[in-house]
Amino acid sequence: MPLMEHLRELRDRLLRSMLSIGVGLVVGFLVFDPVWEFLQQPFCSLSAEVRGSDHCGLNFTGIFDGFNLRFKVAVIVGLLVSSPVWLYQLWAFVAPALRGKEKRYTYLFVGFAVPLFFSGTVLAYYVTAKGMEIMFSLAPEGATALITLDNYLNYMIMMLAVFGAAFVLPLIVVLLNFMGVLSHRIIGKWRSIIIFLIFLFAAVATPGGDPFTMLALGIPMVALFETAELIAFINDRRRSRNRDPLAELDDDEISPLNDFDSTTESTSNR
Repeated sequence: MPLMEHLRELRDRLLRSMLSIGVGLVVGFLVFDPVWEFLQQPFCSLSAEVRGSDHCGLNFTGIFDGFNLRFKVAVIVGLLVSSPVWLYQLWAFVAPALRGKEKRYTYLFVGFAVPLFFSGTVLAYYVTAKGMEIMFSLAPEGATALITLDNYLNYMIMMLAVFGAAFVLPLIVVLLNFMGVLSHRIIGKWRSIIIFLIFLFAAVATPGGDPFTMLALGIPMVALFETAELIAFINDRRRSRNRDPLAELDDDEISPLNDFDSTTESTSNR
């Protein structure tokens, strides 16, 4: 396709994506109450003693904080609701440039990435309450937690996003191994450093910074990484058994046919 055709296609797909997100945004405003109740539940599940108050209401300090909260929640819901449309538009624009094997790996990645991401968000949802309880317990006796709407929503979004993305990272290791970029030998060589970096990432990325939240993220990430390493090991063994003897040759190099020539010559002499 000419450059202008590519640009027109990109424009059309962006417009469709933006329209779908706009529709999702409207849906987000309509379902704000149940979504916000769901997001607020970890905070409300804390005891009154931990919260420092008998009610679980959050505070706001600005005139527009209420609208900003509804808009942020609506944007999140809109992106999730419209994700099948804008993800398809992105895929449809990129897919013609991919080869058959690359498309197969993309299907594999998306097929496992979605459940892994949502598994991470589910874990984060149940971890947040314990993380807040630990952080609140460090406050001086008699202090009251005045958590604002914006602060709490940002905390929840960060926790859900970090846990969800972290659960997908080991899948990238598997994808790189299947593509022949990363071998099990290299993974095993750097295993101890990778595990150290996982816990360092868990300590830095989690917004609470408490040991419980760090371990709640780090331990499942290590388990997923070890699973990815095992898959890479199995794939490398399978690849070595089925290796093409001519695969190491350069595209311009002549393949060795001496054995074939000698066999042909002996047959003709007979």
